[in-house]
Amino acid sequence: MIFLAAILSSCGKDPAQMTDAELGLNQQQSQGRKVFNIYCASCHTAYSSKGNKGPGLKHLYKKEYLPSGLTPTDEHVEETITRGRNMMPRFADQLDQEELQDLIAYLHTL
Repeated sequence: MIFLAAILSSCGKDPAQMTDAELGLNQQQSQGRKVFNIYCASCHTAYSSKGNKGPGLKHLYKKEYLPSGLTPTDEHVEETITRGRNMMPRFADQLDQEELQDLIAYLHTL
């Protein structure tokens, strides 16, 4: 009941403005959200299909294909993040393995 009440009370609220607790994020996902806000948010929106410079990431793992044409698997998403693609720079030198796994965990929540 408490979970349902939390969900209903947040209806209509912009998820980008919600706290980690309101979004139901665990510790790893919360850390991933921080990584996203530092490295990704300037080009990608988390809770919209429209992006800024890059595509919006809403429902990233529910899509049939990534913008690259690859299937949305952890391996393909990680490869895109670490190696970059087209206009997206590589982040292999900026993110350690834990940050990368935290980011992937967060992306699964979108």
